[in-house]
Amino acid sequence: MKKLWLHSVRTYLRLGMFFYFKKVVIHHIENVPKDKPVLFLGNHQNALLDALLIAVYGPRFSFFLTRAAVFKKKFVSKLLKSLQMLPVYRIRDGWNNLTNNNAIFETCSELLKDGEAIVIFPEGNHNLARRVRPLSKGFTRIVFDTLNKYPDMDLQLVPVGLNYKNALGFPDSTAMFFGKPIAAKRFVSERKTEGVIKLKESIQSELMKLTTHIPQEHYQNDLKRLLALQVDFLKPQDVNTCIKSGFTNCEQKAKSNINGLRTLFKGLLIFNLILPYTIWKLIIEPKITELEFKSTFRFTVALTLVPFWVLLLTFVLLAYFGWFIALGYFSLTLVLALLAIKL
Repeated sequence: MKKLWLHSVRTYLRLGMFFYFKKVVIHHIENVPKDKPVLFLGNHQNALLDALLIAVYGPRFSFFLTRAAVFKKKFVSKLLKSLQMLPVYRIRDGWNNLTNNNAIFETCSELLKDGEAIVIFPEGNHNLARRVRPLSKGFTRIVFDTLNKYPDMDLQLVPVGLNYKNALGFPDSTAMFFGKPIAAKRFVSERKTEGVIKLKESIQSELMKLTTHIPQEHYQNDLKRLLALQVDFLKPQDVNTCIKSGFTNCEQKAKSNINGLRTLFKGLLIFNLILPYTIWKLIIEPKITELEFKSTFRFTVALTLVPFWVLLLTFVLLAYFGWFIALGYFSLTLVLALLAIKL
């Protein structure tokens, strides 16, 4: 029953992402071990969408460490846990709550012992900056605690690079890169501090290859130059080469000749979805205090209010004008959405 629930949710999310993203490109999914315990370690730019992309397009059903703040309401907590999300506490949640992580980390060890996959974002929080930030040591504790308890476990660490064309825009495009698996055993050392440092450095280095990494020293100036050059952020290796070459070896995106047509179809789509769009623009969007959550909430509206509105209008047309008009409206809405999003 649980597998059926997870398959159903993933199928619906995948359908939602098909109509939300212009394109989703997955690279090197064959790198993910199928029959070993895996710790997915991803960069974290775009709040919940980062986790959803791994959940939907990853090859395995994974467990996710999620900040505890979202588990406060009983119904939400029950829903998230049914989706294999585990609460993890941070300092901002209160020092007293940090001890709750002990039980969560122990749960992670047991899940890995059973050959499961777990997703962690080792940067510790989200940020729209196009760079890999210093990693926290929380994930290293899970690795070493697990290997200390089960020294023969062949735990595999898989770096995941998440890249967005424009995380705040719609429709957006994304590319996800699965790095080569790294055996966790290689970091086990008599000097634990040394092992922790090497593990963090190794994962950070791999993530910097799988996503755009603009050094912090000249971040704003370098980002402006990349935007002016119109580089393709869905190709992080090319962008990183551009940066390292001093912006002399840079590949530009092909220019589109249908911007006007795309704008027209997007305007027609907004008119068709006027109620959910108004709720989004006037009620939901103004209340978002962290920009990293903008895409997450917009995607939520696309998953809930938009289908409700379209189905409502379809049934109204069916009641007053018959199935032919109703089906025509529904089909036209789908075509309009595809033209507005995929062009």
